[in-house]
Amino acid sequence: MNCYETVFIARQDLTNTQVEAMANTFTQVIKTHKGEVSKTEFCGLRNLAYKIKKNKKGHYVLMNISSTPAGITEMERQMKLSEDILRHLTVRVEALDPNPSKLMQRVYSDDRYRGFDDEQDDMPGERQIQERQHADRPSRPRFQAQQTEDEGETV
Repeated sequence: MNCYETVFIARQDLTNTQVEAMANTFTQVIKTHKGEVSKTEFCGLRNLAYKIKKNKKGHYVLMNISSTPAGITEMERQMKLSEDILRHLTVRVEALDPNPSKLMQRVYSDDRYRGFDDEQDDMPGERQIQERQHADRPSRPRFQAQQTEDEGETV
């Protein structure tokens, strides 16, 4: 049997239970073709990069599947017939990953999410405060007074 990863996006107006029911029906299709679904991840309601069929958001679901090609073909056929599925993608992989997918992991590279530790100084020093104050000042004045030659007054 081959290993596959399938991701599908369901419409935003569906409830979580309806999305789970859809995933269960696809799991049953795989099981009828002597396959196995080892992992199903419900990644939740997420924003789409662009509108798909007038939807701005969608429920993402990832499934790890071990099945024959006939089972995958039948599952994809039923996904195409369903009006609740916006997009789907099935990819053949060498081995199934039991760890959570990248969609489920949150990686923050920004300093504001960093915890306090002893290796880095979290309290700003005098020099850092001066640098921040200097950075807050504009590089040039926003409004420069201009003098007219006839009047000698500042405008």
